[in-house]
Amino acid sequence: MKRVILCHRWGGSPDSVWYPWAQRELERQGFNVEIPAMPDPDQPRLERWLPALSDAVGNPDAHTILVGHSLGCANILRYLEQLGGEGRVGGAVLVAGFADSMNNEEIASFFETPFDYTAIRSRCRAFVAIHSNDDPAAAPDYLRHAMGFMDSLRARVVLIPGGGHFSEGEGCTELPDVILAVEYLGSLRDE
Repeated sequence: MKRVILCHRWGGSPDSVWYPWAQRELERQGFNVEIPAMPDPDQPRLERWLPALSDAVGNPDAHTILVGHSLGCANILRYLEQLGGEGRVGGAVLVAGFADSMNNEEIASFFETPFDYTAIRSRCRAFVAIHSNDDPAAAPDYLRHAMGFMDSLRARVVLIPGGGHFSEGEGCTELPDVILAVEYLGSLRDE
């Protein structure tokens, strides 16, 4: 069964921004889509978010694709980093993600240690990172984050001009590049 698990952003919910639209579009294509509500989204802590994502994923396999938005991307990377045994997912789409706290103490628990990109890559077939050139959450470092994901994860990077943080402030209720990224990841096969 083709599955997509979407991890929402800090302050988000399963029914905010482009998530319901993406769920409908992907379900039309035969994906089983789940958008779990992360605990206490306005005061996120890794020790609460990581188990919630792990419970939602259950038994990962090559037909499982993870989609994260903003802080949800860091949660996905931490999930992959700690995934043991033979666990491996088919791909991950990281929307407006970042790899450090940007000196924000409210989200510091997700970035207390550097990411182990070797372990993360070993648990995921491929990555797509979607960024905008005017993301206020990562400004002025959006390019550093995009290039960091490209280098560290060997991710394909999609740069959307004028997309902001793909959130309410920009009125982002549809994000077709997420659908394209999931389709691309779903078409890959292990070599």
